Amino acid sequence: MGAGWSTEEERQPLLGPGLGPAPGTVWRSREAAAAASGVPAAVPGPGRVYGRRWLVLLLFSLLGFAQGLVWNTWGPIQNSARQAYGFSSWDIALLVLWGPIGFLPCFAFMWLLDKRGLRVTVLLTSFLMVLGTGLRCIPVSDLMLKRRLIHGGQLLNGLAGPTVMNAAPFLSTTWFSADERATATAIASMLSYLGGACAFLVGPLVVPAPNGTSPLLASETSRTHIKDLIETVLYAEFGVVCLLFSATLAYFPPRPPLPPSVAAASQRLSYRRSFCRLLSNMRFLMIALAYAIPLGVFAGWSGVLDLILTPVHVSQVDAGWIGFWSIVGGCVVGIAMARFADFIRGMLKLILLLLFSGATLSSTWFTLTCLNSITHLPLTTEVTVTHVHDSVIKKEKTEGGLKEENGFVKNLKLTLYASCILLGVFLNSSIPIFFELFVETVYPVPEGITCGVVTFLSNMFMGVLLFFLTFYHTELSWFNWCLPGSCLLSLLLILCFRESYDRLYLDVVVSV
Repeated sequence: MGAGWSTEEERQPLLGPGLGPAPGTVWRSREAAAAASGVPAAVPGPGRVYGRRWLVLLLFSLLGFAQGLVWNTWGPIQNSARQAYGFSSWDIALLVLWGPIGFLPCFAFMWLLDKRGLRVTVLLTSFLMVLGTGLRCIPVSDLMLKRRLIHGGQLLNGLAGPTVMNAAPFLSTTWFSADERATATAIASMLSYLGGACAFLVGPLVVPAPNGTSPLLASETSRTHIKDLIETVLYAEFGVVCLLFSATLAYFPPRPPLPPSVAAASQRLSYRRSFCRLLSNMRFLMIALAYAIPLGVFAGWSGVLDLILTPVHVSQVDAGWIGFWSIVGGCVVGIAMARFADFIRGMLKLILLLLFSGATLSSTWFTLTCLNSITHLPLTTEVTVTHVHDSVIKKEKTEGGLKEENGFVKNLKLTLYASCILLGVFLNSSIPIFFELFVETVYPVPEGITCGVVTFLSNMFMGVLLFFLTFYHTELSWFNWCLPGSCLLSLLLILCFRESYDRLYLDVVVSV
C-alpha cells in the first residue's frame, strides 16, 4: 500500500540517550536482534504500563461524551425549542455553529497541551464546560435574555471542543503501549460523538414535539410545559458536567511514572517547528483534506438532521433515532476497527479505503432516496383526491391510495434508516484510524498539534456549510449532495496517499 520508512539520519535525533543504536550501526528488528544474540525478544518500549491508564481514559472519554451531548442539545428538539423560547431558524443554526466557532482558538489549546501537559488542559476544558452549562440554567423570565444566555453557554462548551477532539492520540501515546494505542485513541475520540448521538435520544424522548400548531397559536400551558422539560434536560447536563469536573480535579495525572513505549519517551519537535513541518508536508496536507472535508460535511449535516428529514415526512422522534443509531454504529465499528488495526499493523490506508468506499455508496443511496421521496410523495396524495366525481369510487380510490402511500412511507423510512446508519458507521469509524495515520505520517510532530490542525480544518468546513445554511435553510437538497461528493473526493485522496509509519518503527526496532 505504499508504506515507507524514514531514513536513519531522520530517526536518530528522535531517540533519547540509550534508546537507539550509535550512528552508523545497522537498525534491526527486535526479533532479528533476539535471534542473533540467542535470547528471547523483550516487550517493546523502555517503560511499563499502569492499570490506572484505564481510569484516565475513562475520565477523558466521559468528558468528551458530555461535551458532545451539550453541543447537540438543540438540533434534535429544534421544533420544541422554537415554541418554548421563540428560536428562529437562524438561532437553531447558530446554536450548532458555536461548535466550530469554538475551534477558532484551537491553536492556543494546542500550545497549552504541548507546554503544560494533559492535566492543566483537561482541567481548563472541564471548567469551561461547567461555566457553559451553568450559564444556560440561569433562571430568567425575559426570553431575549434567556436566548442570549443559551448562546453564551453553547459558545463556552464549543471552546472545550479542541481538547476533547484533539488530545486522544496524545493521551494514548502517553499512557498506552504500542499494541493498545489505536484502541485507546478510538475510545477517547468516539465517546464525544457518542454524546452527540445520545442527544438524539435524550432530547426527543424527554421533550415532546409540538402538536403542529404555530408558536403564536400554541397554548401557553403547552409552551410552558415544553419549556419546563427542556430546562430539566439543561439542569441534568449541568449536574453531569459538574460531577466530571470534580472527578478530574480530584485525580487526573499528567503522565505515568515511566513511559509505556519508545515513542512516548522520544523527543518531539517544538511548537514552531511542528507547524513548519505540517505545512510543508504535502502528504499530510493531502490526508488532512481527506479527513476534514467529509467529516466536516457530515458533522454539520448531523447537527441539522431534523431539518433535512422534515421535507420527507420524517418526525422529530424518527430523526432522533436515525441520528442516534448512525453514530452509535460508527462508534462500535470504529473501536472494533481500531482494535483490529492494533493487531494488524501497517494497514491503516487499506482500512480507510474500505470505509470510504462504503461511505460513498451509502451517502449516494441516501441522497437519491430523499430526492425520489420529495418528488413522489405529493403526487400520491394528489391522485387520491382529484379527478374523482362519484362518491363511492372516490372513497375506494382514497382508501387504496392511502394504503399505497402508507406502504411507500414505510419503505421510505426503512431506506432512510439503513442508508443513514451505514453512512454514520463508515464515516465515524474512520476517525480513530485517521488520527493514528496522521501521527504516523508526521512523527515526531506532537500528537496534539497534528490532530488539532486537522480537526480545526474539519470544523471550518462544517462552519462554512452551517453559515450557508443560515441563508439557504428553505431548500436543503444541496446539503445532501455535499455528502457523496465529499466522500468521493476523500476516497481519491486516500488512494493517492503514500503511507509511512515512523512512530511504529521506533517501537519495533532496537539496537543490537
